[in-house]
Amino acid sequence: MPLNRPVPVLLLFGVALGSFGPGALCGELVATAGVGGGQQTGEGKLMSWVGPPSHSLSYFYLKLSEPSQGLHQFFIKVHLDDHPIIRFDSLTWKMEPLVPWMEEAGKEKFLIPEWMFRADLETLSKLDQEAGGLRTWQVNLGCELREDGSKGGFLCYGYDGMDFISFDKETLRWMTAQPLAQKVKEEWEEDPRWSQESKVFLEEICIAWLQRYLSYKKTTLEKIEPPVGKVTHKVEDERLEVLTCQAFGFYPKEIQATWTRDGEACKYETLLKNVAPNSDGTYYVQLSIEIDPKERDHFRCHLEHEGLQEPLDLAFKEERGAMRRIPVVGIVPGIIVIGVILGVWILFLNCK
Repeated sequence: MPLNRPVPVLLLFGVALGSFGPGALCGELVATAGVGGGQQTGEGKLMSWVGPPSHSLSYFYLKLSEPSQGLHQFFIKVHLDDHPIIRFDSLTWKMEPLVPWMEEAGKEKFLIPEWMFRADLETLSKLDQEAGGLRTWQVNLGCELREDGSKGGFLCYGYDGMDFISFDKETLRWMTAQPLAQKVKEEWEEDPRWSQESKVFLEEICIAWLQRYLSYKKTTLEKIEPPVGKVTHKVEDERLEVLTCQAFGFYPKEIQATWTRDGEACKYETLLKNVAPNSDGTYYVQLSIEIDPKERDHFRCHLEHEGLQEPLDLAFKEERGAMRRIPVVGIVPGIIVIGVILGVWILFLNCK
């Protein structure tokens, strides 16, 4: 009995009906948006996290084999770049925008392919005769548009939380991750149209929707937000302290954050945390550096962003009232000593 082929990916959620068309160690730290990695290099070289900005759109689907109390039998969540932007579940049968600018998209009518999962799970249950109880079926797919114009895409199926089968859009072949998927692979590859439609979705339809969602977002977040920064410190011992620079509330994502010493690229080991999103659509980043406390005044956190008219250089500043903290245990003996000396001096004068 031939397997039921899933509905073409062109009909997946997110495609509207009728819308199928388109120191010591030297290191400079640059925090940027996009894909990239970082590594620590030797003395005299730069340590940087660089990569061209890119945008991505991804969909996650979850389908349970049968209704279960307290669980959604059907669930979808969509991400644009790092942000979840919309969700759908079978309890409400309504799309829920997760960011304000998706309200516009929420007015459109979307096709929800629940029957696609039902068909696949029905087929899978026939292949897996020993499978009993609650079973889950997952689909994860999406696309990426890079700054250089190149495109990426992925389509993966999972069964009970384990990889099942995935699509290679370059070769139009299906890759199995477990023996149970072999029969599915054979049936799907017998129909070249299914693979071709998947490729078209990943490289054209998904990209068109990615650009459309970006336009929704841009309309709302047209205003460029500069970063707000501050530097804090943590004393490890008398010869070591950690300076931490935090830049937050900026948009767009691209930013350069660099530690400098006397205006030059920092020559100390630097730790960077990736640029991360805030719930309001802006971003934040954090970088730290270990220094000798005596050299603190030589260090600056250097920020460059589209929202800044000129680069921002931040130094650590002691909070008022915390500049000269003398331990009480040191003050009391001092007062006692002064009192004793003063008493002796008064006694000496009286004796004269």
